[in-house]
Amino acid sequence: MPDLLHTLLKYDIGHLRIIADSWGLELETSEVDSASEELCASFLDLEAVTETIDILPADARSALTALLESNGKMEWAAFARKFGEIREMGAGRRDREQPHIKPISVAETLFYRGILAKAFFDTGKGAQEFAYIPEDLFEIIDEVTKEERGGNSTEPLGRPATPLEKAFEILATDHILDDATTLLAALRLNLESNGLPLDRQEQATALQNLLITAGLIKKDVPQAEKLKAFLEASRADALKSLGEAWQSSHEFDELRLIPTIICEGEWINQPLVTREFLLDLVSAIPQNKWWSIPAFVRAIKEKFPDYQRPAGDYDSWFIKRTSDGQYLRGFAYWDSVDGALVKYFIQILHWLSMADLASPEEGKEATAFRIKSKVESQKSDLRHSTFDGKITVVSNGKIVISRLFSRAVRYQISRFCEWDDEQPDEYQYQVTAQSLRHAKEQGLKAEQLLSLLVKHTNGNVPPALVKALKQWDARGTEARVEKLLVLRVNRPEILEEMRKSKASKFLGEILSPTAVIIKSGAESKVLAALAELGLLSEIET
Repeated sequence: MPDLLHTLLKYDIGHLRIIADSWGLELETSEVDSASEELCASFLDLEAVTETIDILPADARSALTALLESNGKMEWAAFARKFGEIREMGAGRRDREQPHIKPISVAETLFYRGILAKAFFDTGKGAQEFAYIPEDLFEIIDEVTKEERGGNSTEPLGRPATPLEKAFEILATDHILDDATTLLAALRLNLESNGLPLDRQEQATALQNLLITAGLIKKDVPQAEKLKAFLEASRADALKSLGEAWQSSHEFDELRLIPTIICEGEWINQPLVTREFLLDLVSAIPQNKWWSIPAFVRAIKEKFPDYQRPAGDYDSWFIKRTSDGQYLRGFAYWDSVDGALVKYFIQILHWLSMADLASPEEGKEATAFRIKSKVESQKSDLRHSTFDGKITVVSNGKIVISRLFSRAVRYQISRFCEWDDEQPDEYQYQVTAQSLRHAKEQGLKAEQLLSLLVKHTNGNVPPALVKALKQWDARGTEARVEKLLVLRVNRPEILEEMRKSKASKFLGEILSPTAVIIKSGAESKVLAALAELGLLSEIET
């Protein structure tokens, strides 16, 4: 931030006289340079600052405290929204209207005392206008008011959760690794579904974006080398790799993944800058302590409302509500967009096993979160440091794999099977002729599945399934079950007459002297041909 001298040098002599008067001083010069130096010599004094701060109105003290707690500067849009604007006026109008005597806002009160200034600073979002306290003056004011403020500039935002807010605990898990394995296998198999249960469909898009961020997917295709390393890594290392990829990503955009809103247009936000800001706020919260989500969101709205908005712009981003298509433009919709982003950010911390959640009761929206300490995370890592569970194989081709078994093995086996519904802590698959044919189209052989099953069940593969898999590679499908429409008649003569009529083209394989298969979709044609022969017929269901 600029110091006091360089700030005062921007003003004309009339403005400097107003500032001097507010401090009870009288300038001895009419030159801006010497007047600025004269003011600095008087202002940068602990006793003078203390006297000036003591006589500030309460609302001005509040604005000053907000600036102090923001390290001496705040985005102008956010500051002005809370403490008012400073009227733009030239020297002539200023001298006539005397805004320092009749200020229209808290901002003007501080501005004409020389405590507050405005300037553009470079940020990660580009050049933005800020309200600031000149740097050397800030250091003195900070010292003068530190005891009064209780050193609370580093206090976490919000408050601890109430008993009701944390009543129903939703502990963090590493299930995201299992969902990632399922999604990667579904992509590899070109399945229409992503393979995830209905209760986790909302996470599917975010998960796929996370896997892209981690380099595991490129253009909807799993990347072989990185995929192998990810699936074979310990659960702790795999989870850590996803968390690190998320924290450092420029591309993963939480705002555009919030399910309650739709972002349209070509405007650009900066998800990494926003994420780092929120991570800093979260890092100030005591670990392993339940914290109120509503209070945390409200505190951000109060102190850092423009945390993701360049220059406090609430109009150029085209965002609409998913439920009714209502466009959410303007600060009035902060809770629906910016507040929703904070909540979604906390949800991602939970998915990545960095935070527990809690709600008033089961099924309700989360109202509390608890940041896990490294000790707690290490305890969780230790519990899952080795593969657990087993594979069960049944003679009819059913395969059950425990959730904590090797993700790499489950991924490989799933490519040979049809997928049954996921059960708590286990995955169920079925080997069928169709699934083996699909695998063969991808260059896989049934003998590879057999090798996997033998290896990971210690040879406990039912003989019938061993025989079936070996014969499949040699002969393919040896039996079929089909649904067919059959025409049955009372006398062979009727069938013979039908075969000589124009309806013969609708008849298929003869099953017996009185039964023949009807080709698909030809039922009405056969019924009409029978009617022409004087035979009334019916379709039995």
